[in-house]
Amino acid sequence: MQTTIPYHKTHLPIEIPDENFVGSLVSNSENFKAAGTEREIVERALDNPIGSKSLEELVRGKKRMVIISSDHTRPVPSRVTMPIILRRIRQANPEIKITILIATGFHRPTTRQELIDRYGEEIVANENIVVHRSHDDEMADLGTLPSGGKLLLNKIAVDTDFLMAEGFIEAHFFAGFSGGRKSILPGIASATTVMANHCSEFIASPCAQTGILENNPIHKDMLYAAAQAKLAFILNVVIDAKKQVIAAFAGDSEKAHVKGCEFVLNMSQVKKNPTDIVITTNGGYPLDQNIYQSVKGMTAAEANCKSGGVIIMVAGLSDGHGGESFCKMVSEAETPQKLLEEFSRIPRNETKPDQWEAQILCRILSNYKVIVVTDMCDPEMIRKMHMEHAKTFDEALARAFELKGRNATVSLIPDGVSVIVR
Repeated sequence: MQTTIPYHKTHLPIEIPDENFVGSLVSNSENFKAAGTEREIVERALDNPIGSKSLEELVRGKKRMVIISSDHTRPVPSRVTMPIILRRIRQANPEIKITILIATGFHRPTTRQELIDRYGEEIVANENIVVHRSHDDEMADLGTLPSGGKLLLNKIAVDTDFLMAEGFIEAHFFAGFSGGRKSILPGIASATTVMANHCSEFIASPCAQTGILENNPIHKDMLYAAAQAKLAFILNVVIDAKKQVIAAFAGDSEKAHVKGCEFVLNMSQVKKNPTDIVITTNGGYPLDQNIYQSVKGMTAAEANCKSGGVIIMVAGLSDGHGGESFCKMVSEAETPQKLLEEFSRIPRNETKPDQWEAQILCRILSNYKVIVVTDMCDPEMIRKMHMEHAKTFDEALARAFELKGRNATVSLIPDGVSVIVR
């Protein structure tokens, strides 16, 4: 079996012996035929808002507004969406003052070059763009989350006449789905708020899983935060493996998001077929730029791997580990299982930075052997984090057969963040 899989900004050719290969788990987005160009899809969504007045009606008479936009770790096609949003707003209200607030959540600040890559030179040069910093920015205190954590949000978003967000919807490994309310929490929330929402108790919940919103305690907090922030309108898109828009949902921050999630669930749900070895990716750049983000692709493999099996994670990792505290916690742990036990004893409001990502990675490492394929980062860093490193795919597959035997079954998930394995 010969094919190519996403790797950084290119594709990696791979071969799997026919006698071992069971099959691929692929989202229907691969075959989805979009009705129109990317711009036509976005315009049509804005022409037909869900559960809301039009964007133009909502901005009339307003003096200031904030557009929350995704950061460098998200493949949101803002070169398509942002010019359309700005044009429509200014046609309806030429005098309105617009601030674009980059929702970095708990990530590092987005660089100027990454902004240019996202929006193009013209928007970066001419628009008022502010990068959220969860540790440093002045926050507005909006009370307490349903979970009991403090709700502290970026003052720029709270102190405005109209708040909207652009983003994209995909399956998310503990929030159920990305998009919608996630622009607020964690997007523009204080580190204190993010850590309370991402506590070990919630991460361990059986409802805090890929594709699940109902009874998901993390989602519940996020919905509350969006309501308190008065998130009035969203434009969320769905993209395919080529990062192109195939659907768009605009309107009320909750109702439009639910419609988008239903679309993604119908398109992305695949039936599990457990194997001894599972090969997965994070869909290429930007989501495969570090280990932190690549945990998402690993969770898809986790759902399709037999107990004690091997996960081969193919990721560029051009940005290394992606989180200093995340790397330190995992690297310094005697074993992943012992770190899991330590996390279970940490109270909600004492959650450590990046604890949630370490918790999910350790859950995977406690049950499976993980081999990371990359030639773009320090192999020793990977080994210290209780994973094995392989410079090439062939090397990783040979090692997996060494661990599981020459008759081991193999499955492939070409894009681990695009599927919901059930």
